[in-house]
Amino acid sequence: MMMLMGFGLFGANAQAQKVGSVDTAFILIGPDHKIVVEAYDDPKVKGVTCYVSRAKTGGIKGGLGLAEDKAEASIACRQVGPISFEKPIKQQEEVFNQSLSILFKKLRIVRMVDAERNTLVYLTYSDKLIDGSPQNSVTAVPVDRAIPIPLK
Repeated sequence: MMMLMGFGLFGANAQAQKVGSVDTAFILIGPDHKIVVEAYDDPKVKGVTCYVSRAKTGGIKGGLGLAEDKAEASIACRQVGPISFEKPIKQQEEVFNQSLSILFKKLRIVRMVDAERNTLVYLTYSDKLIDGSPQNSVTAVPVDRAIPIPLK
């Protein structure tokens, strides 16, 4: 498992599990540019895992952790076991953020509750604007109506 540079990820001590990666460009010195896929378990919703794919910059700067990764990411969250809640959750809550550069750009995941449809909605975006609008991706996990989502 890989710890993500001390930034919050589904809680203070959560870890990402690397699922895999593909090289997208050969770099002579340093690691290649890649697309990485990582899995994150939502700590407040047991039975839900989010899979995030994102670009990872290679080269010398990328190898040293000094490169700025692209602001694009994709997300797919799925039910991977019985869904349960230890306590009520907020209507909307940031459950993950990860620095993509040494300057202020972050990848964020926000969980929203669609109470009418008893569905958890996860949105990923970067706080760096691209052409006036942040890149984003959304996914939803329906919860069986026999298990109402408890809200704070």
